[in-house]
Amino acid sequence: MPKHALLVMDVQNIIVQRYADAAFMARLQKAIGAARAKEMPVIHVVVGFRPGYPEVNPRNKMFGGLAGRPGSLADEEANRIHDAVTPRPHDIVVTKRRVSSFAGSDLDMVLRTLGIEHLVLTGIATSGVVLSTLRQAADLDYGLTVLSDACQDADIEVHRVLTEKVFPQQADVVSVDDWTKSSSPH
Repeated sequence: MPKHALLVMDVQNIIVQRYADAAFMARLQKAIGAARAKEMPVIHVVVGFRPGYPEVNPRNKMFGGLAGRPGSLADEEANRIHDAVTPRPHDIVVTKRRVSSFAGSDLDMVLRTLGIEHLVLTGIATSGVVLSTLRQAADLDYGLTVLSDACQDADIEVHRVLTEKVFPQQADVVSVDDWTKSSSPH
């Protein structure tokens, strides 16, 4: 049976306060608890940059406006992983430099070193980190599960289309409740 890992992506204070609600955070906590109960690695992925943003190209529409501008991504408290999902000492934290969890990070190396073959995806936002990570992970031949209600997006319709029509082409898409009740790790 393939070894699984739960990815908790972009659940940083600055992002949670813009998108997430208490019900979403409770479902995410339940998923993390279930992963730990299944002895599945929990990997937190955060977006982050060095002081002065040397990784950010001004042509990048999502991050380009950050370069040379003091902003919230420079604030340590704003970028800290939200208290509701604080990593435990044995959890792994990976810093990425773009939207996908693989872009500018050592995630693939960590996963391969741990023998991980299947990823369970959660995070904010469905149309951002979840979509980008799913596409890249599929191209890297990882098995994939998306916990549909442990992903959130500012646009409810975009979330629905992705989780009901796009993601099922490359991943199993299930709710947190169904996943936690399942005897298999996927």
